[in-house]
Amino acid sequence: MLSLSSFSRSIFSSGPLRPASSLNVSLNSNPLTIFTRNRSQLAPRQVKYIKRHKGVIPIPTGGSIKGTTLAFGEWGIRIKGNGVRFSAKQLTTAEDVIKRKLKVLKGSKVWLRVFPDIPVCIKGNETRMGKGKGTFEFWAARIPTGRVIFEIGGVPIREELARDILRQAAAKLPTKMEFISRTTPPRLGNLVLHPPKLVKPDSTDVSLGAMETSSSTAQPTVTA
Repeated sequence: MLSLSSFSRSIFSSGPLRPASSLNVSLNSNPLTIFTRNRSQLAPRQVKYIKRHKGVIPIPTGGSIKGTTLAFGEWGIRIKGNGVRFSAKQLTTAEDVIKRKLKVLKGSKVWLRVFPDIPVCIKGNETRMGKGKGTFEFWAARIPTGRVIFEIGGVPIREELARDILRQAAAKLPTKMEFISRTTPPRLGNLVLHPPKLVKPDSTDVSLGAMETSSSTAQPTVTA
């Protein structure tokens, strides 16, 4: 296995630098060796396979409501329309909009609840069938309906300001979003799960029921 230290020793120990073609090291043997990741880029640090199947967007049918409510911030947005595949560029653009608007609020934070870790491969237009899979194009994330995408908080933020900030961020995303808060109930697909309402018994009904019980249990008096 080739390491960085052994590679540097093989280059610098033999005197002057030589072109890469004259070395006995194949730099293009693995496509992951030439893939770079910047600090601000939404991409996984390491993957086993650079090409994967296209897959389908999951549909929440099992009854789980995980990821549909806020966990870190005070305000957020989640998917209200159909599930969609977000690209890393779309998520980065929406996050930049939120950060630019929250710059004036010291101590404010932004949480991204999803991450693009699925490689998308694309073949050119008017290409014949076969000849293998297309080349890597971008990173994406398949997100179902009801999942929270962004959360903001850290400092007290007025609801009017939070709505305006998240509205502009939602305009950068390719699906219909909804504004949520800490009191918003969870969502299961297209169904919003409202908590059941507790019905308190009426005091008059309780008093009448007690009177009927006492009258039925009273023993009649017998006179001689």
